[in-house]
Amino acid sequence: MNAFVAALRARLGEAGCLTDGDLSAYETDWRKRYPGRALAVARPASTDEVAAVLKLCHEHRVAVVPQGGNTGLVGGSTPDDSGQQLVLSLQRMRRIRAVDGANASLTAEAGCVLGEVQAAAAQAGWLFPLSLAAEGSCTLGGNLATNAGGTQVLRYGNARELCLGLEVVTAQGEVWHGLSGLRKDNTGYDLRDLFIGSEGTLGVITAATVKLYPQPRERLTALAACPSLDAAVALLSRARAAAGDALTGFEVMSRATLALVARELPALPQPLPAAAWTVLLELSDAESAAHAQGVFERLLEGALESGVVTDAAIAQNLQQAQSFWHLRESIPLAQAQAGLNIKHDISLPVSAIPGFVAEMDAQLTAYQRGIEVINFGHLGDGNLHYNVQAPQGVAPAAFLAAHEAAINAQVYDAVQRRGGSISAEHGIGRLKREELAARKDPTALALMRSIKRALDPLNLLNPGRVL
Repeated sequence: MNAFVAALRARLGEAGCLTDGDLSAYETDWRKRYPGRALAVARPASTDEVAAVLKLCHEHRVAVVPQGGNTGLVGGSTPDDSGQQLVLSLQRMRRIRAVDGANASLTAEAGCVLGEVQAAAAQAGWLFPLSLAAEGSCTLGGNLATNAGGTQVLRYGNARELCLGLEVVTAQGEVWHGLSGLRKDNTGYDLRDLFIGSEGTLGVITAATVKLYPQPRERLTALAACPSLDAAVALLSRARAAAGDALTGFEVMSRATLALVARELPALPQPLPAAAWTVLLELSDAESAAHAQGVFERLLEGALESGVVTDAAIAQNLQQAQSFWHLRESIPLAQAQAGLNIKHDISLPVSAIPGFVAEMDAQLTAYQRGIEVINFGHLGDGNLHYNVQAPQGVAPAAFLAAHEAAINAQVYDAVQRRGGSISAEHGIGRLKREELAARKDPTALALMRSIKRALDPLNLLNPGRVL
């Protein structure tokens, strides 16, 4: 391995090859569940350098773990503890290569922080709508490698729907130049979609061309209290009928979830009194402020009159709207402060969600007295973060060790019975690898393994993740 590291350092220089000092930022995942030990950390600054690194890895048979912002939640971007895996960090590749207004597209390198991509689009008068809590640190390459979702999937789709083209380096160090920016290209297999969501197991994304949208003329945000989850689903139906594509966000938060935020982050304002469910909804209108305001007010007035909503607060300015969103986006931080928890990033048909929640809440409460179900997420696209916190006074790590497998089985069995998915937007990584093997259609798994063998026959790209 000394020869490999020497060759790596010779190609990338001292700044591009780290072996000494504190490497914990690269070796430990965000949840601190998968600490590892890297052979080295490669920090290439160009696609040519990424290609050179992967050629060296192929020549020396060194496994490589691609890494963006290292904000993932399933243990997919950190090395194991063998000290034999190379971390390939894309964080130095941060150029916005082009903004094409006529094509409504932007091309950026994989290491660009999501917030930087949003800002570059806004500076040019456009909107890049991918938005999630980690947008100040997650990277575009990581977003695409995991097919990230976020808060505006309801209107704009996942990262996959926002991507027009990719530049990818293969396991052998070859570069696929697929940054065409085309919306129609019917010339064979769609390689772009193959690499999106593959979690670095098939190739390393080095740049992407993404879709841009017009900036909305008006953006309206409100919090609404609902007496039940059925009522929240009914409000979603009303909002869709009233606003159509203007409905860009529809988030739901349970009473226990906001109580946790109040406990862990007491300085954070909560505009509405506690309710069984609180909905955060947003409309983005391209017509006019008056039109958007009228739609919003009629929607909430009708919901209040019918009892679907019991209370509501409409943001009166941008600062208030940002505070509403900050409340929603602070839930993961509150959970992190409370300690390790059993996370479930699940998706279900929206119509099946109330029944699932009622069944699981009752079942888990009976299973372990005192547990806290922290349930929140993107109700508009059927994605819940159905998380389980240890009872008060019980050490979170001990609770996970004793109960995670049993609780996962109960939740995933209920999801599977309703035709849902065990991973809506976080990916598989190491955390859900065995669950995928046990629950995925056998034919689908066989096809996935065939693709992996074809593109990475030496199993050097993120081995032990996903499959």
